[in-house]
Amino acid sequence: SPSEPNANLLAMLLANLAKHDDLKSILTLTRPAPPSSLASSTTAIDQLLDLFVKGADGTYNKDADYDYLSYLFADLAKHPEGRAYFLAPQSYDGVVPLTKITVFTEHKSDIRRKGVASTIKNVAFEIASHPAFLAEDEINILPYLLLPITGNEEYDEVEMLDMLPDLQLLPPDKKRDSDQGVIQTHVETLTLLTTTREGRDKLREVKVYPVIRETHMRVENEDVREACDRLVQVLMRDEEGGEEVDQGMTALSSSSNRGRIADTPQHRGGGAGSWARGQVEEEEDDDDDDDDDKIVEV
Repeated sequence: SPSEPNANLLAMLLANLAKHDDLKSILTLTRPAPPSSLASSTTAIDQLLDLFVKGADGTYNKDADYDYLSYLFADLAKHPEGRAYFLAPQSYDGVVPLTKITVFTEHKSDIRRKGVASTIKNVAFEIASHPAFLAEDEINILPYLLLPITGNEEYDEVEMLDMLPDLQLLPPDKKRDSDQGVIQTHVETLTLLTTTREGRDKLREVKVYPVIRETHMRVENEDVREACDRLVQVLMRDEEGGEEVDQGMTALSSSSNRGRIADTPQHRGGGAGSWARGQVEEEEDDDDDDDDDKIVEV
């Protein structure tokens, strides 16, 4: 209700209840039609998502922002049924639900940004949907992952030329997300998107590496730096068949040898830019790489 004074408390309650698997039944729960101002369906999850979108900043209910619903969405996305919901266009408006929340990755609310970041990462475990994640005319997730982790640093003109248009000519006061946990989650989502060859090629093509390089150097957080390490190791690796990776990515090392960053304590736990000085080893045949990504708990 637009006049419910306890709407935020109810959203928080739902977020906590979602820790129990039984609450995934909300994905199929139907409810009476909502007020016309919400313009939603008779499905409970659609109504909650539209409340989250249309009610941000008190625009639907002056006493509520519904930010905690993002934590509900993140927990629902741990389940296959939840991920399927976020990836399927809904019959009442024809919109893919995930695209409704990606716009909040740079929202002023820490709670909203954290929940949305976790939801995106959990949905990204649907590997078969990665082409839709990357397609500009579908989910188009890359700008919403890269902008929050980008600051006001200047890039080489050659690097900038191939970056996403959204990342070019950013204002001098551009700041990366202040929540290091959110930055880590976005980097881990990018790593999930390298699961397929097409995903790896796309991230190389749009010069994700320079953004990760600057993030590693400027964010003084060990978990963020380790997440950056894992992503860069994948991006720098030669693919089978001998194709060369982009030379910009090999700038991490003084060596011109193709391969991946040596997984040594020298760069795994060093200070800013320490892995940028690590020696590059020849690529070894290793089919047991594990990026340690997990469904996010929020």
